Amino acid sequence: MESTAGTGQLLAISDLHIGYPENRALVEDMRPHSDEDWLIVAGDVAETVADIRWALGTLASRFRKVLWAPGNHELWTHPRDEVTLRGVARYEHLVEVCRELGVVTPEDDYPVWRGPGGPVVVAPLFLLYDYSFLPAGCATKAEGLAYAQSTGIVCNDEFLLHPDPYPTREAWCRARVAETARRLAELPGDLPTVLAGHYPLDRHPTEILWHPEFAMWCGTELTADWHRRFRVATMVYGHLHVPRTTWHDGVRFMEVSVGYPREWRKRPHPPGRLRRILPMEVEAGDGGAAPGVGRGRGGTR
Repeated sequence: MESTAGTGQLLAISDLHIGYPENRALVEDMRPHSDEDWLIVAGDVAETVADIRWALGTLASRFRKVLWAPGNHELWTHPRDEVTLRGVARYEHLVEVCRELGVVTPEDDYPVWRGPGGPVVVAPLFLLYDYSFLPAGCATKAEGLAYAQSTGIVCNDEFLLHPDPYPTREAWCRARVAETARRLAELPGDLPTVLAGHYPLDRHPTEILWHPEFAMWCGTELTADWHRRFRVATMVYGHLHVPRTTWHDGVRFMEVSVGYPREWRKRPHPPGRLRRILPMEVEAGDGGAAPGVGRGRGGTR
């Protein structure tokens, strides 16, 4: 595992969505505070491989180390993308792109941050979801999907995120969870961790959503104890487009998303603000959270 010198900051951001020109401009302006800064990018960079390559390459040229965890948008087989790979093949292609750029992926050795607040293992995660965050009153995936369809809140993953060769997205999720848990269990027991994925490990961050049925596409109950089980100092995630900090069982959960221009224009903080994971930020309130934003079938989340 690699390390850095005793200076710098461990920073994080997610949901860059650079298909929007305003968001692409935010990435063009992103700079480290020092030559020793690391940056976690927790998914939803873009929908096309070309845009993903540009954004991660731009950031990798500026930061000492960039770590990437995929979001659902990177995994879409989008009609705008010249790369038509699906499922695992698309993910593996993106991993190879990252390795060409020197970006750490969930398939690589987890590096150790030895700067201020360290040493801490920093693990980018790719876990997906298994529809276990069901709406109230629903007992099965089928019931949950039927309820979501009745409200008009259906994630575009249902049409664009293919699990090939797995039969379902939940089967792919369970395989990812099992393999990731095995790797995390092998880490040195004396080191805390920063776990960084697109989805929160626990369901509680989804309680703020205006449309709670969207939680089905936001994680899995299989990871509900990981923040305790794997000595987590901070859980970094995105996807909800509700940037804030919560505490659960004494563990800090940080949502670090940028979101869409229509969302970040309403917030008091400047867009594209890199969140400091280590050394720990001193925050007031919840970090400027905006109300939860629902996601409709016609949206792009």
